Formats: sequence, structure tokens, C-alpha cells
Amino acid sequence: MQFCHVNLLAFGKALPPVVVTSAELEERLHPLYERLHLPEGRLEMMTGIRERRFWSKGTLPSEAAAAAAHDALFKAGVRAEQLDAVVFCGVSHDFAEPATSTAVVNRLGLGPDILNFDLSNACLGIASGIQVLASLIEQGAIRFALAVTGENGGPLVENTIRHLLEDPTVTRQSIKGEFASLTIGSAACAVVLARREPETQGGHPLRCIVNASDCSNHALCQGAVTNGAMTEESAPIMRTDSHELMVQGIRVASRMWQCLKNESGWTNGNLPDLVCGHQVGRVHRDQLFAELGLPVALDFPIFDRFGNCGSASLPLAVAMAEAEGVLRPGMQLAMLGIGSGINSTGLAINW
Repeated sequence: MQFCHVNLLAFGKALPPVVVTSAELEERLHPLYERLHLPEGRLEMMTGIRERRFWSKGTLPSEAAAAAAHDALFKAGVRAEQLDAVVFCGVSHDFAEPATSTAVVNRLGLGPDILNFDLSNACLGIASGIQVLASLIEQGAIRFALAVTGENGGPLVENTIRHLLEDPTVTRQSIKGEFASLTIGSAACAVVLARREPETQGGHPLRCIVNASDCSNHALCQGAVTNGAMTEESAPIMRTDSHELMVQGIRVASRMWQCLKNESGWTNGNLPDLVCGHQVGRVHRDQLFAELGLPVALDFPIFDRFGNCGSASLPLAVAMAEAEGVLRPGMQLAMLGIGSGINSTGLAINW
């Protein structure tokens, strides 16, 4: 889908204070590693993830999301009361009902008539939220909007470690289904969108968004919680066929990339200046770029220091690339994501 009237004004972020290394997680799993004769260091070696971050205990997804929203609004020069719509796009929620967006709206002190709802699409949440809100802006239905997420991966990692240590039936084979859960991290991100008008200052034109899917693979990665929330009490669990998810995800992403090239005008001889992708790990990144015919040098990776932060990973890569001076005005940016299900989304942006 092409866009002519939508600017992405700013990408905001909020980073958790607690840093946990892969080595520290493996130290806690030492009894299991010893029983199964597993070599230590395999988590970082296989994924390239050195560390990830977690929120302090008791932090709610809406609390983290609101912090990222404040950052994005400040960078955009937009007052919270100017927003016409807020969409919460995370895997993590405060509760099963009502929408976590209501808690975010309340934390931001917004008025009584703002459009708000939750949108869930695994790791593609923010990308899907941008697409929905951009479509409303393109149609002229709204002017300013916020896509926001606050991912709380700590409870999943904690519950996974607890299960692996307490379940005597865990084997070298069965542990593979829970290995991906140990790569999860936490972060919050927000994106402010606006209708491109003469009085709208700044921003980055959104050129197009494309999608591809193969939902016959929806069982390759599935998660569950006991109460619909993502808190210390929700006992989240996730089981993933990591290898098959990677293979099938890259296959779907290859179709998405062809569509994005057609819509954006990019070719193998005229590539974007920078690629920010959903952050899974080194092997996944290398194989994806090889399949798409993209030089790895175009990538801006953050998985080594943040792990897989669910729906926050893709926008966090953009926010960090800008903050570190890698993403600069005048560049063409490709945002590429794969989400379990399987869905794949690509965005072309003039920075």
C-alpha cells in the first residue's frame, strides 16, 4: 500500500534498568546443563545475544509504554492532547480485559473522546499498528496518532527457567522448544504519526507498507499466560520450533521483500541505505539477508545487547540507529519484520 500523506514524526523508547547476560542465565541453569551434559556458553554462541534487559518487578506494560510515549511525543514536538488515536501493539498486556490502551491513555492524561484499542500481531505489533493508523491518516479520518508498546519479557524468562529446573522430564530434545524463550528481552517503544500538511513540521515520509503471510505455520511458536496479563503472577510459557520457524519465516519474508521492492522502486542495484529488522539473533539475520540478497553491512543489529523484545524490537532498532547517528536525514530506510503466525511486513521510509 502506497502512502502520500503520512509522516512518521518520531520514534521514542524506554529501556529497562536491569541488565542480565546470557552467561548469568546459564549460571542459573547449571543444574540442568550438568544433568543433560550441555556445554555452557551455547546460548550466546548460538544466538549472538550477549545480554538483554528486564523491568523492575511490578512494572506494568502500560507503565513502560507511557514512558516511551512521552519520549516520542517530546521528540515529535506534539502535545499529548493533540493525539486523535492511541493503539497499544504489544504482546504483553496489563490484563486480559479491558484493552491495555485504556491504561496508557489514562497514564498520558488524554481526553475522554480519544480513539484507542489494542492490536496484537506478535512481533509485528508496531508495524501493524503503524499500518492501521497510517491508513486512517491517509483517509483524512485522523491527524495525529500514536502506536506504542511495552514488552515485559522478564516473567516469561523467569517462568521458563523455573520450569526447566523443576521438571525432571526435560531432555536434550524437549529443551529445544523452550530455547527461544531464553532469548527474550524487554523494552518499550512508541511512534508518533501525523498527516503531512504545510503546517506540520519535520517528520519522515512513509512511502509504502507491504505484507505477506503463511498462516498454516501458526503452531510453530505459541505462547500462553494464566490470566491474560504479562506480570510476575501470570506464569507465561512459550514453545517454539526455532529452526522451522526460521526456515518458514524467511520463505515468507522473501515474498514480502519482492513486494516491497515493487512498491518502493528498490532493486538489487538500488537498495535502501539502512535496514532495521526484527531482532531474533545472528544466524536468523545472516540467513535472512542472504535469502533477500541484502548485504549484511546494511543491517543495524541490536539483538546482541537487547535480545528479542517482541513488538518493541523493530522500532527499537530504528530508535537506536537514530540515537547513535547511524540513521541520518536523507537516507532511505527499510523496516523488515517477521512475526510468528507466520506474517511478514516491510516498510519503506524516507528519513
